[in-house]
Amino acid sequence: MRILVFGSYAPSLVNFRGPLLRALLAAGHTVIAAAPDLDAETVRTLHAMGVETAQVSLSRKGMNPLRDLAALTALVRDIRALAPDVMLSYTIKPVIYGSIAARLAGVPRIHAMVEGLGYAFNGRGFRRAVLAVVAGMLYAAGMCVCRSVFFLNEDNREFFRRHHIISRRRRTCLVNGTGIDLDHYAPVPLPQDHAERPVFLCIARLLREKGVADFAAAARLVRQECPQAVFRLVGPFDPGVDSVREADVAEWRTWMEIPGPTADVRPAIAGCSVYVLPSYHEGVPRTTLEAMSMQRAVVTTDAVGCRETMHDVSAQPDAQGIRTGRNGLQVPVGDVPALAQAMLRLARNPELVTRMGEASRRYAEERFDVHKVNRAILQEMELL
Repeated sequence: MRILVFGSYAPSLVNFRGPLLRALLAAGHTVIAAAPDLDAETVRTLHAMGVETAQVSLSRKGMNPLRDLAALTALVRDIRALAPDVMLSYTIKPVIYGSIAARLAGVPRIHAMVEGLGYAFNGRGFRRAVLAVVAGMLYAAGMCVCRSVFFLNEDNREFFRRHHIISRRRRTCLVNGTGIDLDHYAPVPLPQDHAERPVFLCIARLLREKGVADFAAAARLVRQECPQAVFRLVGPFDPGVDSVREADVAEWRTWMEIPGPTADVRPAIAGCSVYVLPSYHEGVPRTTLEAMSMQRAVVTTDAVGCRETMHDVSAQPDAQGIRTGRNGLQVPVGDVPALAQAMLRLARNPELVTRMGEASRRYAEERFDVHKVNRAILQEMELL
C-alpha cells in the first residue's frame, strides 16, 4: 500500500517518526512523508531511508480558520496527486485539515494521532476559551472522517470524549507515546563527579507552558543552598503568545547554562545527573523518555502526559507536596518551591539518583520500547 504520514514540522518526521517510517517500509509498504516546511537535510535523510517526500500547502503556525480553509483546496490537490491508500496525520493542523482534505481527495483509510491538547485547550481567559471552542469544532470535523484516532494518554482521550469532540462510538487506540529507540538512547554512566557537582538538565522549547520559567526560578533557589549544582536549559526559542522573552533568558544566564538548541540531545543527557521537565501539559514528553532510556532520574510534574513517565508513584504527597516514584520525583504543576525541594533532595542523595536512573531505564524498556509502540500502531491500521 501507499502510506502517507503527514506532520506539521518536517524534522519531526525523522526525529520522532523515523522508526515508524522504517517499520512501515519493513512491512513492505511505499511510504510518503509530508510536511509544509520540508528542508533539504530532512529530505536527504528521508530519501536515504527509502521514504518518498512531499511538500504540502499548510501554514504551521496560528489558528485562523478562514485562512486555513482557503488553503484546503490546495491541500486536497496535493493529497490527490500523492494517491495514498492510507494516511496517518499528527499534530493539530494535519489532523484537522489533513483528514478533511484526505476525505475530499478520496483516501480510503484515514487515521489521526493526538499528541497532546496544545495551547488552545490549556489555560484561562476569554481568548483561550474562544480558541478552545474553535479548535474543538475543527478537531471534531477532522476526526469524524477518521477510521481510528490514536491517543498518547487516557486523560486526553477522555477530554475529547467528555467535550464531545470525538464520539464515544469512534474507534480510538491508546499507545505509549511515540516510543523510544532503546538502542539509540542507550544507557550512559553518570558523570564521574555527579555526587559533588550534580547537573540538572531541562530540554524544551522556550515556552512558559513547558515550565522553563519554573525551572529557572527553582534553579535560583537551589543554588542558594547547593551552589555547586549546575543547571542547563537546552532548546530553541519558539515565537508565539506563550514564548519566553529574550530578556528573561538573558537574566537566567546569570545562574544557568543556556546553550541553545541541539540536533542530538544525547550528549546533553549524558552530561547530566537528573532530567527535569516541569511542563504544564504533554502528550507523553519525548525528551523525558530519551532521558529515561539513557538511565537518568526524572523530576517532573503531576500534569497530563508527564505523569505517564513516572513509575509507581506514592499515593500521597509529602509535606512539601512531592510524590516519590521508582524513577523520580513528581511535583504539583507550577509549584516552584516544591520543584526546588525535589531537586535539592536528589542533589543531596547521589545514591538515590543512581537507583532512580536504573529504574528509569527498566521502565522505558517495559513500557516505551518504540518497536512495541509501532507494532501496536501498525496493527490498529491493519498494515502488518
